[in-house]
Amino acid sequence: MRKTLGWLLSLVVLIGTMGAAGSTAQAATAAGPAAATDIKDQILGIPGMSLIEEKPYPGYRFFVLNYEQPVDHRQPWKGTFKQRLTLLHKDVSRPTVFFTSGYNVNTNPRRSEPTTIIDGNQVSMEYRFFTPSRPDPANWANLDIWQAASDQHRLFAALKKTYTKNWLATGGSKGGMTATYYERFYPRDMDGIVAYVAPNDVVNKEDSAYDRFFNKVGTKECRDRLNAVQREALVRREPLEAKYAAAAAENGWTFTTVGTLDKAYEAVVLDYVWAFWQYSLLADCSTVPAAATASDQEIWDTIDAISGFSAYADQGLETYTPYYYQAGTQLGSPDIKQPHLKGLSRYGYQPPRNFVPRSIPMTFQPAAMADVDRWVRNNANQMLFVYGQNDPWGAEPFHLGYGVRDSYVMTAPGANHGANVAKLLDGERTLATAKILQWAGVAPAAALADTGKAAPLAAPDAQLDQRDLEREPQLRP
Repeated sequence: MRKTLGWLLSLVVLIGTMGAAGSTAQAATAAGPAAATDIKDQILGIPGMSLIEEKPYPGYRFFVLNYEQPVDHRQPWKGTFKQRLTLLHKDVSRPTVFFTSGYNVNTNPRRSEPTTIIDGNQVSMEYRFFTPSRPDPANWANLDIWQAASDQHRLFAALKKTYTKNWLATGGSKGGMTATYYERFYPRDMDGIVAYVAPNDVVNKEDSAYDRFFNKVGTKECRDRLNAVQREALVRREPLEAKYAAAAAENGWTFTTVGTLDKAYEAVVLDYVWAFWQYSLLADCSTVPAAATASDQEIWDTIDAISGFSAYADQGLETYTPYYYQAGTQLGSPDIKQPHLKGLSRYGYQPPRNFVPRSIPMTFQPAAMADVDRWVRNNANQMLFVYGQNDPWGAEPFHLGYGVRDSYVMTAPGANHGANVAKLLDGERTLATAKILQWAGVAPAAALADTGKAAPLAAPDAQLDQRDLEREPQLRP
């Protein structure tokens, strides 16, 4: 379906804009008989689709749904599972955004930034193997990026018959990775991709980019302050681990997967600096205690607030087993040197294998990310990557080669893992907005003539537009 020539798109949109006065009647005519059928009935008429619940929201219809998917798209006769999704319905005459977080789906009405920009519909899909969207029994070999992209492709094909206008895929972090992988395997489905803060770990064993990042991010004063707290937490390992054991007993935390409380404690502490830059801003450095004079409780509190002591307990890991499995089989995972912890760290950055139950076999596939990286460099077409300057996950970003078309990599200054189009510098912000509008087929004539005039089409909505940036202590995108 993609992608028409730019001049033709401009002409079509311009004509459509000039004829706006009669657009309502024309849309009703174009919709034909389907317009007379309630949207819920249309959606539930799709084979394999079932309703979990409908939640009211002004100006929209919002549905939580299940869609029956093959456990293995290569062998669809070998069983199915129910994959959870949500649908924020605006109007079938509007374009649609396909949103993925890469994790569980939020079952409350939410609108991603591209959905706000284009004033469209939004389909949000839960990633396979995140409960309850997990086959039973679970053959973990069926959890890979191609199977997940095939989930999206199959759902898109089913919904495209109702939502016939342009589609964009988007997501942040692992969701941005997911949108990119979908484009790699099914490049004819979407009319554009907006991938936020998407890591690109091409060679898993080569992580020097992260070391360079942590040597220059923010200011030296802030880096030294964070490093000192992290080091102090290992110097005071004995009294702080006693607090950890007490907290574990109180909360029922166990450490079977990672092995010991000591391993879990160090994993939390080693996340501290990374997690600070992932979720905090340079201005937040003033809240970090001075390690030399801080009490044990102050060290505990800052580590818990930034990293979270529940992170590597079995109860904290269980929800994210599918992520750690993918990190250890295809996505890769970072490793950094942290020389300021020399002589204190017993385990270093632990591999994903340590965070997945041993009953689940794992074998790393080094070609998976290299394939995606090569494809993006050579074939990206109408793709936008947005990164945050101070986000560690942006240390290994996607890059664009000479063969790409109408694609961009932009960086929001001073931004963390919550970077988005709105945080870009003025020129890049309006260019990105204009491109999203164009790819969706709804760019006003003014934005086509001058990208500086591009702006979101939907009115702001504080509840609907809040970004669910998962404030998760574990080291993951």
